[in-house]
Amino acid sequence: MQQFDFIVVGGGSAGCVLANRLSACGRFQVLLVEAGGKDSNPMIHLPLGFTQAMSIPSLNWGYSTEPEKELAQRRISWPRGKVLGGCSAINGMIYIRGQKEDFDLWNENCSGWSYDDVLPYFKLSERNSQGSNAFHGADGELAVRDGSFHHPLTELYCQSARRAGLQENNDFNGEQQTGVGYAQFNIDEKGRRASCARSFLKPALSRKNLTVLTEVQVEQLELNGHEVEGIRCTRKGGSMIFSARREVILCAGAINSPQILQLSGIGPESVLAKAGVKTKLNLQGVGQNLQDHLTVDVVTEVDEIGTANDNLKPLNFIRELIRYATKRQGFLSMAAAHSLAFVKSTPDQVRPDLQIHFAPASGTTNEKGQVVPSKTPAITSTACQLRPESRGSVNIINPDPLSPPEIRANYLSTENDRRAMIEAVKWQRKIFAQQPVVGHITGESLPGKQVQTDDEILDYIRSHAISVYHPVGTCKMGADPEAVVCPKLKVHGIKKLRVADASVIPTQISGNTNAACVMIAERAAQWALQDAS
Repeated sequence: MQQFDFIVVGGGSAGCVLANRLSACGRFQVLLVEAGGKDSNPMIHLPLGFTQAMSIPSLNWGYSTEPEKELAQRRISWPRGKVLGGCSAINGMIYIRGQKEDFDLWNENCSGWSYDDVLPYFKLSERNSQGSNAFHGADGELAVRDGSFHHPLTELYCQSARRAGLQENNDFNGEQQTGVGYAQFNIDEKGRRASCARSFLKPALSRKNLTVLTEVQVEQLELNGHEVEGIRCTRKGGSMIFSARREVILCAGAINSPQILQLSGIGPESVLAKAGVKTKLNLQGVGQNLQDHLTVDVVTEVDEIGTANDNLKPLNFIRELIRYATKRQGFLSMAAAHSLAFVKSTPDQVRPDLQIHFAPASGTTNEKGQVVPSKTPAITSTACQLRPESRGSVNIINPDPLSPPEIRANYLSTENDRRAMIEAVKWQRKIFAQQPVVGHITGESLPGKQVQTDDEILDYIRSHAISVYHPVGTCKMGADPEAVVCPKLKVHGIKKLRVADASVIPTQISGNTNAACVMIAERAAQWALQDAS
């Protein structure tokens, strides 16, 4: 049995940060275990490869929800990264932190998590191409850059959004989030995806006190009473146990962290009994409080101006290959969205509760999960409700660690959530109805002109809305009966165990969640090192 000071479970965004920070001083032996493989697939590192990466089984856990009652009984696909870098290796690379008010709300029940508390940790990791200021860092490991691929339709869209009443916003991670503008991305100076594996883990791999093992399936935590001694896992058919002198830190994400806890007998007694697992600690909140962003598209056909899809035509694509190979710019450096808008669903909202992503392109996702470009020239916006009231759960159904847990998102389970999503469609249409972009629109593919009333729009949402892949909350921090970890991310009632990933988020981030996961890991590393000292 091998011993380490720290064992980090999960080589995703948070796990890569922790592996770097915990091993940096050289005093502690650190083990990072990842269920997936190494990040060697080229589709990871090519930014446009995100359109294909999620369809590669070796990179994706391939989860889906149970049939969703309010979404026409559809099972909603939930890709989760299963590779070094985790979701940062397959996501859309959009860098959004969330709103100041998100963290101040956390702080009401989790002291030390206000915006002023977390901002220094966002800045610590960040290497922003625009330089450092009151809101940004320029010396961190994580590249944050402006996009290098600009399409005329994107500027037309932004102009139309301003005509629709939105102010211009040049920094969604700055003083305030409201408005429309160009996004920043986790793409490095060489035009490659800046995954957390490339940004944080790769620079640390030469350290003698850091061990990284891939293709390791954690079966459960090794417990001595209410103290964690290590992890039990399998690798290449062999069973092994690793012990931790200091701590085990779960960074397996909003699905797998609660799954590992439940498999270890830590969770709601009723869930564990039903799954055939003996309860060791009846911790009610494990796997509960699940939140996700639901998104719905509006797709409009355009005239001869052309779309980004034209870059896939044979001659154009050859030019783009040359451009990327020589300058690391152009279409192949494109991320998931070119511009963003943050808007209020209704005027009485205090702050934006909708996020709109725009791309000067269109496509459909086939049965393999690949994005297939549309043959008809069209452009796409998609909008999600930022702070849904709906809550779901992640629960194991048996003691088998290879058996996917039961995921119930319970989308649209409240009237407010349904109303906000209806307004999300209306906002997208409102922008598309403005000059100058409306002058190039020849028709609406989705939802289509036949969909007009609120009931018709809601029916469209039920049949077409999908996840934007931001699950959080299943090991939430706090002190209430549903809380799983304390504000310093230690699991209530269990010694030598922390959780540091999206699962600890108590209420949803107003935006993409990856940046917050990096920040959470930075804080967890600091606390773990302080305790070890």
